[in-house]
Amino acid sequence: MASSNLQDRLQAVETWILANPNPPQFWPWTWLYKTGRTAYALIRDIVSGHLALHAMSLVYTTLLSIVPLLALSFSVLKALGVHQRMEPMLYQFFQPMGPQGVQLAEQILGFVDNMKVGVLGSVGLALLVYTVISLVQKIERSFNMIWRVPDMRSMAQRFSNYLSVIMVGPLLMVSAIGVTATIFSSSVVQTLMAVEPLGAIMLFLSRFTPFMLVVTAFTFVYVFIPNTRVRVKYAFIGGLVAGISWQAAAMLFASFVAGSAKYAAIYSSFAIGIILLIWVYLNWMILLLGSSIAFYLQNPGSVAKRHRVRLSPELLEKTGLALMWLVAKPFHYGKPAPQQEDVESRLRVPGEVTRKLSDKLIRARLITLAGENGDRLVPACSLEMITVGKVLDAIRVDEDRVVDRLPSSVPKNLLAYHAAGDSVTFAQLLRDEAGSGPGP
Repeated sequence: MASSNLQDRLQAVETWILANPNPPQFWPWTWLYKTGRTAYALIRDIVSGHLALHAMSLVYTTLLSIVPLLALSFSVLKALGVHQRMEPMLYQFFQPMGPQGVQLAEQILGFVDNMKVGVLGSVGLALLVYTVISLVQKIERSFNMIWRVPDMRSMAQRFSNYLSVIMVGPLLMVSAIGVTATIFSSSVVQTLMAVEPLGAIMLFLSRFTPFMLVVTAFTFVYVFIPNTRVRVKYAFIGGLVAGISWQAAAMLFASFVAGSAKYAAIYSSFAIGIILLIWVYLNWMILLLGSSIAFYLQNPGSVAKRHRVRLSPELLEKTGLALMWLVAKPFHYGKPAPQQEDVESRLRVPGEVTRKLSDKLIRARLITLAGENGDRLVPACSLEMITVGKVLDAIRVDEDRVVDRLPSSVPKNLLAYHAAGDSVTFAQLLRDEAGSGPGP
């Protein structure tokens, strides 16, 4: 009886989170409601194994690409003679692994210093660039999975965007570190630090700066990597949660490594490799979880019981008609055209469903894109020419033409009776077929 009551309560909570017709409208209940929905979706994704699978794949790719990636990233910094400023960040990354992590960071930096781009030749340089591009491409594929984006960037965009970030990104990071150090070492700041409580505040900010740089890096990745438009405020929230999680994971992992003498006794020299794999895996999981938080905050309608929503014909038709209504209504009253994201939030269905439907309506020339950024939806013709039947026909269109692959024993005109609904029985259809020709 107790287990049945607990199961009923959990089912009630799940129904309240997923299918609440009247969500809270006042703070802090709205915040708690959104937080609960996002936490539910994150737990579902972790349990289903989607994030873990991509994190494990990225661990393997990272081990192959970390030296070429650092070599390209440090190339511009070495040319300017400021690559030493990035080394503390690499040591900070491996610091939770203990003394062996510091030794590993020194070995990686040694590999990077010994890598001479001019000695590699054209083929070696091409392989070096390809290895780095493949790493960022796999990261983009993982982020696109989270953001339900089916298409990758074009090959030209990958080379231009990826290499620009890999080469210029570290330079911007070094510039931020240099500007911060200059500000805190200036005479004005030093004078203010001598006055309390300004001195304590300045000291706290100086210690807080590395954490904010990590949050900024996470936020930048969440905005840039997915092949879709990500709002900065949601990316910042995801980056803030990921930054806090990364700091907490670093402290917990450091205590774990400090008490892992048994692993060193069992695995001997392989212990550092196993610890490295675990630490890199945790970092990728934190990065992907932060991106998932940004996605679910920006797309609350995507919080569902399953990772992939089953697209029934009824769901598609009702959602498509509602989407056309939300596009036609502001156009009829002369109001601003809605954005795709606004329509998705009002429909409260997963964004992958609305994007699929809007693509079908655009191909049917019923709606079109407008606005300065091409992200607003407007009718493509007069509303007098857009009928409910045309919208349903556009939604029901079969791009893959599966109907053409039906066996010859099935009458080709069978689907023509769908408009008759319940008035036509299969007994009548078979009698009509028997009267028109031989049976099977």
